[in-house]
Amino acid sequence: QVQLVESGGGVVQPGGSLRLSCTASGRTSPSYTMIWYRQAPGKDYEFVAQISGQRNTTDYGDSVKGRFTISRDSSKMTAYLQMNNLKPDDSALYYCSDNTNKGHGTQVIVSS
Repeated sequence: QVQLVESGGGVVQPGGSLRLSCTASGRTSPSYTMIWYRQAPGKDYEFVAQISGQRNTTDYGDSVKGRFTISRDSSKMTAYLQMNNLKPDDSALYYCSDNTNKGHGTQVIVSS
């Protein structure tokens, strides 16, 4: 059974940075698509970023383009989301998913 565990969330001031991690356990192949979503209170899930399984092709939601970067370390079964120039609107619970499994999320709060 594959489990995804997110970490790295926290409280940061506007303009600050955080790096989220998503580590998979119970998986035998590192070649899988990883997706980051987020959900703010009272709002729908929002697509944040994706990295493809084979060629590490990346894609981003419009609201984070140019500020967030998704990457992976296959040897560690871990995907990362580097978030720079954070804004209050980025505050949300951030989840990772491999299109089948989803973690419990890590909270990001951007506030002065």
